[in-house]
Amino acid sequence: MSSSTSSQPLVHPAGTARLLWTALATVVVLTLLAYLVAFDQGAVSRSGTYLHELMHDGRHLLGVPCH
Repeated sequence: MSSSTSSQPLVHPAGTARLLWTALATVVVLTLLAYLVAFDQGAVSRSGTYLHELMHDGRHLLGVPCH
């Protein structure tokens, strides 16, 4: 019996690059969201009360002090 082994990589290099960029973009978006909710204190969300209240409630939900 002979067994054939494939010399092809398991993941295509273009797929690896796409996965890397997707992971990086996800980290950036989550970091920005964490900043807006936890540390912004309304500086960015001054354009409307809805966004300000959403971030304020998010701080309470995550247990971040805001008062």
